[in-house]
Formats: sequence, C-alpha cells, structure tokens
Amino acid sequence: MWIPLLIWILHFMNLTKGLENTRRSSSVSRLCPAGCATCSALNGCLSCFPRLFFHLELDGMRQRGACLSSCPRGHYGRRSPHISTCTRCKVDCASCFSENFCTHCHPGHFLFQGKCANSCPYGLTENTVLRECTVCSPGCEVCVRRNMCVRCRADLYFLHGQCHLTCPMGFKPDVRLMQCIPKVHCEVGEWTGWGPCVRKRSMMGQETRNRQLLRSPSDDGDPCPHVSEIRKCVIKMRPKSPSRL
Repeated sequence: MWIPLLIWILHFMNLTKGLENTRRSSSVSRLCPAGCATCSALNGCLSCFPRLFFHLELDGMRQRGACLSSCPRGHYGRRSPHISTCTRCKVDCASCFSENFCTHCHPGHFLFQGKCANSCPYGLTENTVLRECTVCSPGCEVCVRRNMCVRCRADLYFLHGQCHLTCPMGFKPDVRLMQCIPKVHCEVGEWTGWGPCVRKRSMMGQETRNRQLLRSPSDDGDPCPHVSEIRKCVIKMRPKSPSRL
C-alpha cells in the first residue's frame, strides 16, 4: 500500500524539478544575444548554434563573445567539428579569405597573388588607389587598371587611357603635352528661308538665305562651307488699284 504511494510521490517530485530546470534553461536562453547557445552576463556568448562563428569583440577593456553568420573585416572564418571561430588576418592584410590568402591590403602595401608586400615585382605598377600590383598595357608606366593608363612612356602619346605611337584618325599630336587632341571641324546650322526678292533690273531680282557658323575649325580640321547663298528671282507685279483705271 505505502510502496506505490511512495513511488508516485518521488515521481511527482522529479517531474516538478524537471519543469523548474526547463523554465530556468529557457529563461537563460531568452537572455542570450541572438545566435548564442549559451552565454553569461560577464563574457557574452560562450557557445554558438551550428553554422555560426564565435568571435571575441572588444567591449571597453573587456572581450565579449558573439555569434556571427560571417566574420568581420580583418578576420576569416575557420570551421571545425566542435566550434567555428573568426581568426584575425595577417598583420598586413586588411581582409582575407584564409590564413594565406589576402583580398585587400592596408595602406602602404600592395596585393599580388594573395599576398601583401611593400612593393610590386618588376613590370607591375603599384596601384595606390586599389592597393594592388597592376599589370599595365604595353607602353604604359602608371595605370589604375590594365586598360586604363594615366602616364605613358616618354615617346608615346596619351589618349583616353591608352598610349599611341601615332595619333589615330581624327586626332592630332600635341608634342608639348604628348597627347592626342581632337581635330576641330567646322560646324554650321540649318539654312534660313529665302529672303525677299530685291530688284536688280527690270523684272529680275535676287533673294538670299543664310546659315549660322556654329564652330570654327582648327588649322587641320575640315573647312567651313558657304554660309550664304544668292539666287535670281522674278519681281512680282503689283495689281493696279481701281483708282488708276
């Protein structure tokens, strides 16, 4: 009689204790930052949910754990079966894909084949904008990318980011600036309508039309066509007024 009752009492106590532990665990989980499997008020995240990276962030003079879907700039993600972590890139890397492959460099360093160096190998340009070693096109001494030169070899002419031994059609060389500058061709507007017929002799006259000069040509540009034309016209007779009849 007493044994079944004792078993029931013990079972009820265990059930109550289990519910309290569940409520306590649920309360702690709700207080943790997003992504944390476990945490503490002092140290932040202690462990992360699967697929997230554990990262230590500075909080004043203290480091606190955080769980991130991707690592911040200057770090790369390192996965392992137990815990995935954010690891800092090498000191000269601003960002990296892995421990031995940089993707961006700090100022004063230049990226070449995944490495950051103080200078570029021979034949490559130190691109201070992109912070990388750039392969310039032939004849180019400084470029921002392969097909965009900013300074040509001394004996070449510069035009639209390219270096030329002779200037292409439509351009002329400027030996002082070592640039190809465009030839300026004459431009004129549309013809006006024919003007009134002006008497020259008996029944014949002349009428004129004009067009505006929009742009004067350079010395080697296409010359201007005529901007004025004259043609013969016939003077129209005015009908006599009735008073003269």
